[in-house]
Amino acid sequence: MKNAWDWIGSNILKHKIAILFVLALLTLGLIYKASQIQLSYELAKILPKTDKRFQLYEGFKKKYGEDGNVMVIGLENPKLFTPTEFDAWKKLSQDIKQLAGIKNILSLSNLPEVYIDSTDKKFKTRTIWDANLPTTQERLDTLKSKISRLPIFTNFLYTDDYKVHLLLITLDQKTINDKGRITLVKKIKQLGEEYRLSTKRDIHFSGMPFIRTEYTSQVTKELIIFLGLAILVTSLILLFFFRSIQVVFFALIVILIGILASLATIVFLGFKITLLSGLIPPLIVVIGIPNVIFLLNKYHETYIQTQDKLFSLKESASKVGRTLFLANLTTSIGFGVFSFTGSGLLVEFGIVASVNVMFTFLLSLLLIPIFFSFLAPPRPKDLAHFESKRVNLFLIRIENWVLNHRKSIYGTVIFLLMVSVYGLLQIKAIGFIVDDLPRENAIYTDLKFIEKHFHGIIPFEISVDAKSPGKALSPEILSKMKRTEKLMAKYPEFTTGLSILTATKYLYQVYRGGDPKYFTLPGIDELNKLKDFQSSLSGKSNLFAGFIDKEKQHTRISYQMADAGTVRTKELYQILQPKIDSIFRTDPETGVILAKDNPNAYQADVTGNSVINSFNTEYLQKNLIESTITAIVLICLLMAVLFRSWKMVLISTLPSLIPLIITAGLMGYFNIALKPSTILIFSIAFGISSDGTIYFLTRYKEEWLKNQMNVKRAVQITIQKTGVSMFYTAMILFFGFFIFTASTFKGTQALGILVSITLLMAMICNLILLPAFLMGLNKKEIDTIIEEEI
Repeated sequence: MKNAWDWIGSNILKHKIAILFVLALLTLGLIYKASQIQLSYELAKILPKTDKRFQLYEGFKKKYGEDGNVMVIGLENPKLFTPTEFDAWKKLSQDIKQLAGIKNILSLSNLPEVYIDSTDKKFKTRTIWDANLPTTQERLDTLKSKISRLPIFTNFLYTDDYKVHLLLITLDQKTINDKGRITLVKKIKQLGEEYRLSTKRDIHFSGMPFIRTEYTSQVTKELIIFLGLAILVTSLILLFFFRSIQVVFFALIVILIGILASLATIVFLGFKITLLSGLIPPLIVVIGIPNVIFLLNKYHETYIQTQDKLFSLKESASKVGRTLFLANLTTSIGFGVFSFTGSGLLVEFGIVASVNVMFTFLLSLLLIPIFFSFLAPPRPKDLAHFESKRVNLFLIRIENWVLNHRKSIYGTVIFLLMVSVYGLLQIKAIGFIVDDLPRENAIYTDLKFIEKHFHGIIPFEISVDAKSPGKALSPEILSKMKRTEKLMAKYPEFTTGLSILTATKYLYQVYRGGDPKYFTLPGIDELNKLKDFQSSLSGKSNLFAGFIDKEKQHTRISYQMADAGTVRTKELYQILQPKIDSIFRTDPETGVILAKDNPNAYQADVTGNSVINSFNTEYLQKNLIESTITAIVLICLLMAVLFRSWKMVLISTLPSLIPLIITAGLMGYFNIALKPSTILIFSIAFGISSDGTIYFLTRYKEEWLKNQMNVKRAVQITIQKTGVSMFYTAMILFFGFFIFTASTFKGTQALGILVSITLLMAMICNLILLPAFLMGLNKKEIDTIIEEEI
């Protein structure tokens, strides 16, 4: 293996013109491909296609369309039933209705009512408010009197005290998962702002299309900012350490090509930018720069000894190249394990990240020696970074601790682990739709406003299969729906349900003259009388057209719920699904619960955006934990192949594993929940932390051989020489990830803080704990390390 890397080091410089030419052509191709990058506007498909819950939800959407397609505008205005205020609200509704991509608008100004055409014996619909007539206070009083007799809309479109009102905007199916949604939502917000300025009334935007759009817009903006910040911060740190514009310039060339490659890979594989894969370009910056640091430090160190530029570059490529290969391989493994989760979102992230970590390593290995071969040899000021008094003083203190205070080191580590394990046990696993947002964010405050007055806006659906055409409108199904409504009413998280039962109750109220007391499910005899009329339960003008299929076999009961969190949502699902199942499988004559495969048993399944989101989060948590464990096992196996000693596997793994345990402890103490954005930390951090272990052990082997197998001397020199590069790298990684704390999203902030802390602790463990372990090994075990080629 050593000869192979020597050959690589020699041939990089021997064929540098050809390599540059090939890379230049490749870069042009990457620019072309990267220019075709597209943003994904669809909901992330996290559950695998084979999952029954995913299949149920997809089947539900095929029948009824996207359940999360309603945007909501909330208004608190006790004076809405005055001409000026009402006209302004009506104008907002009309202006929004004219926008392309709007399927339907529902508000006070176009509220429908059903009436009986006694001549034709038909139920017909019309708007309660005639927009062609002038708005007067008398007409508004009449409107208020009419809607007071319509329980179907109370606490659905307005509160029972008429102080808070909603405007419901249904987006068409094409727009909901298209980039046009962003433009549409922006126009709606603009119209809302015009309304606010003209009326001096605050309005509140919410609904799943709005939340999804705002999230996507904010995250997209932040990712561009983070990419710029990552480049700026790493450039400034490189400039501070190396005091050379040339180093910064050539490092940026490597990194920019790496970024282009990551974007081109996404396009080449047919993926689109998601909220997760959008993190890859900033990660490439932060992870790629350490390659440059180690190559340049080795080049400078060798040049000080030999004064031979080309030989020093060759040595840098061959000696550090093999170390960097293993180090980047462990990082790539940390990302690559996501490829085996079965979740589309994680698979895409894992493949693109792992491939491009290795590609960026290859770029560094090729371009840094070639670029610096064209430049003049390093000047004394270029080498001054080795003489940093503060860094050297820090490393001397570490050396002293390792050589003279190993028991104290072990004691401190054991104490920290004990404290951390207690904190780890306090971690809670929970996620919310908007839990990553600060409490003062408008998306969060507007959602809480809607929840306060109308319970919530997150879809919770019950899909009903009556097993045979026409049966969905039978008295038996309607009766079971009524029992289900009573069950759901016991849980304050839900709004009143909407279904064909709601429509039937409303039609019966109309049939009985409009008295609100008849807004109820009639008996079988009364239901039969309703059949004498051609009901408006079909047709485009019907509000409930989306609640039953053409064959009248499948129907739904739609609820909206509060953002109760994944734990509570799952708990509600586990409570309600068996109860609803038993309602629809109970034989009405005998009261016996029928078997699922009984032809007389109906099927009712709980689904919807809220339920799928809780399943998604649970699936992500489980798979991310498994991926982290898999990454640890794979890296341990890699160490086992390298060292062939179980003690060395422990020694090489613990300095990377201990920081993860401490970080988990901090999460418990500071009440940072375990969710996808925070679980991601562990696999990423472990892969990167392992790099330092490999850097240190590789250099230790080299110094052990040079110093007549003197362990103490080898440890001292390794700390002093490799410690400089590890310190620089740790600073790059720390501040590179710390930029994510500038995010407005708590999950991204946690990612930045926790990864930064983890990697800083990993550096300390690799510089203190790892050499302390090595000092405690016996000669036979040290021989094992040296005999194995790294």
